[in-house]
Formats: sequence, C-alpha cells, structure tokens
Amino acid sequence: MLPRELFRKEPERIREMLRARHTEADLDRLLEVDAAWREVLVRVEELKARRNAGSKEIGKLFAAGQREEAEARKAEMGALGEEIKALEARARELEAELAALELTIPNLFHESVPLGASEEDNRVERSWGEPPDFGFEPRAHWDLGPALGILDFERAAKVAGARFAVLRGAGAALERALITWMLDLHVREHGYTEVLVPYLVNSASLEGTGQLPKFADDLFKVEGHDLYLVPTAEVPVTNLHREEVLAGEELPLRYCAFTPCFRAEAGSYGKDVRGLIRQHQFHKVELVQIAHPEASWELLEELTGHAEAVLQGLGLPYRVVSLCSGDLGFSAARTYDLEVWLPGQQRYREISSCSNFADFQARRARIRFKSADGGKARLVHTLNGSGLAIGRTLVAVLENYQQRDGSVVVPEVLRPHMGGLEVIEP
Repeated sequence: MLPRELFRKEPERIREMLRARHTEADLDRLLEVDAAWREVLVRVEELKARRNAGSKEIGKLFAAGQREEAEARKAEMGALGEEIKALEARARELEAELAALELTIPNLFHESVPLGASEEDNRVERSWGEPPDFGFEPRAHWDLGPALGILDFERAAKVAGARFAVLRGAGAALERALITWMLDLHVREHGYTEVLVPYLVNSASLEGTGQLPKFADDLFKVEGHDLYLVPTAEVPVTNLHREEVLAGEELPLRYCAFTPCFRAEAGSYGKDVRGLIRQHQFHKVELVQIAHPEASWELLEELTGHAEAVLQGLGLPYRVVSLCSGDLGFSAARTYDLEVWLPGQQRYREISSCSNFADFQARRARIRFKSADGGKARLVHTLNGSGLAIGRTLVAVLENYQQRDGSVVVPEVLRPHMGGLEVIEP
C-alpha cells in the first residue's frame, strides 16, 4: 500500500505509474472519496466546537436563572448532536471505501526497472551455463516421467482433476531430495532460519502481502471459515511479524520455509496444460528477508544470488531477467526472474522470482522497526524469492539430465539424499 499523502500530493505520479504498468485502477474515485472524507471530518470538528461552546453557554444560562432560554439551547444542542452522529457514520463509510480503494493501487516501481508492456520487454541481465548438446532429440518431462514410471498424470486426474500429478518411487524421492538439499543449503550456507508455518492463512495475512483483494480468484478458500490455502510461503512467513515493531539491530531477518502451494490459476486457462509447469498444487522453498530500508536493494542482489546458487549447485543452465514495468507483480518495486533452460521445450522458463517490495507490504501489514538510538518507528522493507519452486526444478533436472535410453542421471548433490542412487531407470 502506498502512503496516503502520496495520493494527495502527487496524483500524477500515481497515474504515470499506472500507465507504465499497463494496468488500471480507479484513482479518480479514490481522490474523490478522500476529499469527501476529509470534508466531512472538518465539518464534524466544526460542529463539535459549536456543541462544546453551546454546552458551556447552557450552564451559564441555568446559573443565571434563564431556564427557558437554557432549555431552548439544550434542544438545539441535541439536534446538533444528532447531526454529528450522522456525519460520523458517513465519515466511517467513506473511510472504509477509501481503505478498500487504496488496496487496489499497485506499488511504485524502482527507477532501474525497464519500461515495457509485457514479458517481451524484459531485460536479460546475465546467464550461467550452456544448454546441453545431447546428440539426440531431447524429450519433455511429460514424456520422460511417465516412461520412467515416476510421473502419473492420469491417476492424479482421477483423484483430483486436471493440473495435479502423482510422483512415484524415484520421482517422489527426487522431489523430497530437492526439498531437503535446498533447505540445508539456505540454512547452513546462506544464513537463513528455517520456519515451518501454517498452510492455511487468514484474509488479514493475504491483505498484508498483497494477494487480497486483487487476486482473490486465484486463491482456494475454505468454505465457512476466514481461511485460505497458502499460494506461497511468502504469505505466512512475512506475516509472522505483522503489527510488530522490530529492533533495528536485529535486521535483516532471513527466513526460509518449505510449504505446499495452492493456486486456482484462474487467469491461465489453456496455458501450460501439459506437465508440471502450472499446477494447482506444488511445493516450494521460499526465501524471505525483512530488512532495513537503506540495505534492501543490496539485499535483493544477495537473495537473488542465493536462489542462483541452487541452480548452479544442480548444474542447470539459467538466465537472470529484470521484469519490465508491464510484467512486474502488483506488490513488487523490482523483480529478477530466474529462468532455467528446459531442453524438452527448447526455451527458458521461470523457476524463481526474487523481489524487493520496499515498504509496500510493510505498510499494509504494519511491520515497523525502531533503532537502538530511539526515534520514531519506521516501516521495514520486505523481500522474497523462490529458492526454488520444487516441481519446476524437478522438471529441469529430468530434461537436462536425460540420456538417450530415456534414463535420467541424478545430480551429484542429490545422491546422498536418495540413498546413493545415480541413475533413474525405467
């Protein structure tokens, strides 16, 4: 959420941001409601001042024995009180509408973000590794996995419907190995604290990180409860400190968490209908940092490097892409996407998004910090990134480590977590 003063003082800056993001929001209505709300508040204060002055006058009239005039003034003040009540009710209505409208305005983006309308305008920053030359036509994971007997889409559809998968045998072990190895890497080498968080979150948590109200259609809600299945660990982990004032010397806080993730994919009809790329349920190891504002941009580079270390450890070719203004997420001030090479599709696909949200989420979730030398509490900056999406990493391993006979070599770093297994064979 952006500061309210920004809407009042720099509305054109907000309009320019909306145009650059190629998105729409009812800024005119927001400004109209804000002006009406402030006007009502001024009127309420004026009437209260009149009522206070009138009450004092009534006391003096009674003291002077002017009972009839005092009673008349008393009746007048009673009517004034009813008018104040009505105006206060109107002020509450306007403030509620204003707060709801504020939640629909996306974040301002950093000056380094390239301008553009879509993913076609994203900027490649760097790449690592070379796409493998197999000497044969590489197969996609949706062919490799079923042929190996480790991936079953048909039985998953029978159990739950489309966009689900069953992993079996070495496939399930590979998924589990990826989770364990990633967590160990981030905790032991990158200095994160592992947290195991709830897989259900309330609406206040989703508002805090920006999924509500804008992305309600992409969430799975528990009927009859103020609970939603987590779309990403970003939500419960960031909200661990909702409505808290942290000690400045403790920053940055670095957390990593493994969770299943659940997304309705409401806006992706017809996209990635084959395979594991776009599922309703998938696993992810998430990195979250809560940072001092002056350090957050440097920490974005650090966090991105931690996600890259996973890909490098697995020997998977990838590139780092800066998202343009039109492709940037609602809450993000800047985002790097890591895109891994998938031989079966002959293209790079996103496997992690690493973002700095500046104080946008912190203002919504009311997360602040206070320095040891005192002073006013300030908003923190929040950052997160996938470290990594497990299903997409499994896809990348299957496709990049496949062999001519359809078997798949297990990356060396994962073998200790798979009982020493070196090759997955049919």
